[in-house]
Amino acid sequence: MALKVALQMDPVEAISIEADSTFRIGIEAEARGHSLFYYTPDRLFYREGRVLARGWPLSLRRVKGDHFTLGPETEVDLAEMDVVWLRQDPPFDMGYITTTHLLDMVRPGTLVVNDPFWVRNFPEKLLVLKFPELTPPTLVARDLGTIRAFKAVHGDIILKPLYGNGGAGVFRLDPNDRNLASLHELFTGISREPMIAQKYVPAVVKGDKRIILVDGEPVGAINRVPAAGETRSNMHVGGRPEKVGLTPRDREICAAIGPTLRDNGQIFVGIDVIGDWLTEINVTSPTGIQELERFDGTNAAARIWEVIEARRA
Repeated sequence: MALKVALQMDPVEAISIEADSTFRIGIEAEARGHSLFYYTPDRLFYREGRVLARGWPLSLRRVKGDHFTLGPETEVDLAEMDVVWLRQDPPFDMGYITTTHLLDMVRPGTLVVNDPFWVRNFPEKLLVLKFPELTPPTLVARDLGTIRAFKAVHGDIILKPLYGNGGAGVFRLDPNDRNLASLHELFTGISREPMIAQKYVPAVVKGDKRIILVDGEPVGAINRVPAAGETRSNMHVGGRPEKVGLTPRDREICAAIGPTLRDNGQIFVGIDVIGDWLTEINVTSPTGIQELERFDGTNAAARIWEVIEARRA
């Protein structure tokens, strides 16, 4: 089965071929006989009842500094594609949300991965609120007094933007910290959104586990260990990936959330688990499949395409 596949992604010239999951997904697609078309989100548009994109036929190769070739620029009706990948990185702002509304219009004739309706309604730090029994104590609020009261109860907390990504703007406020009011002033001065606070989980010093789920089933995990003196474990900010297995608690968490992901078209998902606690469910642009493949040989990209091909069939 040869599929016509569109990749809505960040600029292809800037990606890391050793780490980028979209690159690995694209390489696997071509190996399976599928053709690729690439465009950036700013080139997606609606015109007179059709959703279109201006972009390029794309071929990929694992050659550093020479990892892609583009064909002639062309305009494509996305309703004529078999699959569209929604793969640009956040911020999860109104620009991002608008792309999900436009891609909604090409379904069900075109399979959009992940399902844009539920990507829009499942922001990473909000979907976990459906599973309070799996998460550390969590607060979503904008009011400083409410956040102060939460910190008074739990003492040591993590405060972060509700729609941030890549570890940006994540702060640990321990019992002796005096910066909550200043951070609140900073956050509220640049955004109208609430913040999210969670009780600090000390196990993060041993790593923040990224578990990859495909169609609701776990296929493997990597551990991300914070750099010395750093609270955040994201690889964007120096976290070190290492090999790790799935624990019974990890599988319990996946079993609890898997049906929700599968039933709502979230084919490729990365969840974050610290110790025994689920902290985020990443559906917008999850990553980690290249590290997983290097550590234990698990080809998550192949499993993803098997699910997509079955749905298209």
